[in-house]
Amino acid sequence: MTNQIEILIVEDDKRISDIHRRFIEKLVGFEVIGSAFTGDEAKDWIISYQPDLVLLDVYLPDTLGTDLLTVIQEHSPDTDIIFITAAAEADIVKKAFRGGVADYILKPLTFEKFKESLLAYKEKRDILTGVGNVQEELIKSLWNNKATPTQYMESIPPKGIDPITKEKIVNEIKTIKEGITAESLGLQVGVSRSTARRYLEYLVSEKVVYAELIYGTVGRPERRYFIQ
Repeated sequence: MTNQIEILIVEDDKRISDIHRRFIEKLVGFEVIGSAFTGDEAKDWIISYQPDLVLLDVYLPDTLGTDLLTVIQEHSPDTDIIFITAAAEADIVKKAFRGGVADYILKPLTFEKFKESLLAYKEKRDILTGVGNVQEELIKSLWNNKATPTQYMESIPPKGIDPITKEKIVNEIKTIKEGITAESLGLQVGVSRSTARRYLEYLVSEKVVYAELIYGTVGRPERRYFIQ
């Protein structure tokens, strides 16, 4: 059995940190060794434990995640980094790229994107931990991303779409054969009608659900949503 990839989560929002931890628990070959909520806590973890991988947010209470790149390079040079952040500023992205960051994922995060990133990282790590010469095709794969920039941007959910709420809504719709309105869904999952509609229209764009106008005997037609 291969060794587990030890991961340190650096994220100031405990709720999001817990989501990352639950996502990792669903994957084989990875193990969370700890969570840090500030830059100082992250430094202590990195220097003391030298994790294999750091999942790093940019906006921390006491520093920027990019400022930790030099700490990692100095004290734990074999530690890899994946940014998971809402930061899209050019200078932040540039520092991450030049700092050798393995992947850069924009929030909000879906499990599928998280899984894709970590498994791709694991494949590359397995190549780099081998012995002897590396075949040319494997060398190419280290610097070749399968997704085009357009495909990548399309996979990022818009602002305001939370993966946990999205999953809860999808599961709710699956149980209702006759479809559901935004108002009824809001009551079922405990969100406002406008929030429910935003999630439903996003799921329509993702082809997870579809919408139909249902005409009753009186009154205006209802827009009902059904699972694909």
